[in-house]
Amino acid sequence: MSPSEASAPAGAAAGTGEAEEYDVVVIGAGPVGENVAERAHATGLSTVVVENELVGGECSYWACMPSKALLRPAAALADARRVDGAAQAVRGPLDADAVLARRTSFASGWQDDSQVAWLDSEAVDLVRGHGRLDGPRRVVVDTPDGSARVLTARHAVAVCTGSRAALPDLPGIAEARPWTSREATSSKEVPGRLAVIGGGVVGAEMATAWQALGSEVTLLVRGRRLLERMEPFAGELVAESLTEAGASVRTGVSVEALERPSPDRPVTLSLSDGGRLEVDEVLFATGRRPRTDDLGLRTVGCEPGDWLTVDDSLRVEGVHGGWLYAVGDVNGRALLTHQGKYQARIAGSAIGARAAGVPLLETDRWGAHAATADHDAVPQVVFTDPEAASVGPTAAEAEERGLRVRAVDLDMGGVAGAALYADGYRGRARMVVDLDRETVVGVTFVGPGVSELLHSASVAVAGEVPLERLWHAVPAYPTISEVWLRLLETYRG
Repeated sequence: MSPSEASAPAGAAAGTGEAEEYDVVVIGAGPVGENVAERAHATGLSTVVVENELVGGECSYWACMPSKALLRPAAALADARRVDGAAQAVRGPLDADAVLARRTSFASGWQDDSQVAWLDSEAVDLVRGHGRLDGPRRVVVDTPDGSARVLTARHAVAVCTGSRAALPDLPGIAEARPWTSREATSSKEVPGRLAVIGGGVVGAEMATAWQALGSEVTLLVRGRRLLERMEPFAGELVAESLTEAGASVRTGVSVEALERPSPDRPVTLSLSDGGRLEVDEVLFATGRRPRTDDLGLRTVGCEPGDWLTVDDSLRVEGVHGGWLYAVGDVNGRALLTHQGKYQARIAGSAIGARAAGVPLLETDRWGAHAATADHDAVPQVVFTDPEAASVGPTAAEAEERGLRVRAVDLDMGGVAGAALYADGYRGRARMVVDLDRETVVGVTFVGPGVSELLHSASVAVAGEVPLERLWHAVPAYPTISEVWLRLLETYRG
């Protein structure tokens, strides 16, 4: 039977216990699940999405959109203050109430009507409730009205349940009622004193946002520096900027216990260096774990609580029949919304191709059904001040992979476009070159406004563009993108 011939769902109404059959069942309606459903449906397959919270997921309501809405006013104000003539016109602080209201608007007031309307426009069905696997190609949904619906998939089930904040097991942590990334992006008030635990992306961004909104921020980092997964200078420049803004950045320090006598009282943190710190709120940004603990994974031979290991077409390894896919954060490959959406496009196309009996290209590097970028070209922006943007491995990671590389460094302040962008522009760029192939394998930019440079780097890395050809990609003058010309000149010497 062709996908188009199998496109109509069949079965009884909810609550009867009789199975409703679709070509594809997607568990999780965040951006990843939405994209799997849309791409699979575009190939002619009937598709249903199961969601137990808000359609649109973590990114729309508690991560990407609200966090960047909190950060953008701070960046705009900082940019203005770095330009003589504009600086004199912006002497006051941010209007915290206005920033929070704008944040709420970008989170759609934590209502998912527009996202549901989008699913309807794509002819993708929605079932609200908690979905769990119940054997091969079978999903049981516990719905809000207490009934159960059984969904079966002719071709594929895609697990797109994402990840959740991981909290450490510390004395007093439950009573302390700490913030996670959800509370940090949805708080309706600015805390007077905020401790941020963790020096990764969430920690650095939320320290930046709440410091700009008026909190007295203390950032506690267990390791030696911020942003340890990026080039060393990225974390150094961000920490320097945070300190200049008034935050306290302390490295090599961890929390050993918490005390909070009552919800309306401050939190006292006991630290590994013997010190104590009293704050009004504490945010733990100490990693993520997969949402796989209540998905019925044992019914299909997988372990709950683990990241789901997949091949490059996003099919879960070791599941008989090859019908189960895990897409986005849940597979642990690259915990970024844009990367999960990329995987979703690959997975949806692969599901459609397999259903139609079309040979897959998952074994072809950069093929239509292979998520190669997960390994070699993952882009990321940290929206701190300065911004940090990178794609591909760091120089150290490239060497660990056995590549013979050269790191080319540049002070971005010497680029004409950067000097125009901000008086006294401070930033740095690094291009990592594979010396054997003469191609760029990694790029890092740190500085105001560098996020919009990143896609050019992603194209160079994913396209494996030879350096000789990059010389013919002429940057407009005077823009910050002229950094590419300066990097190439430095490499040539």
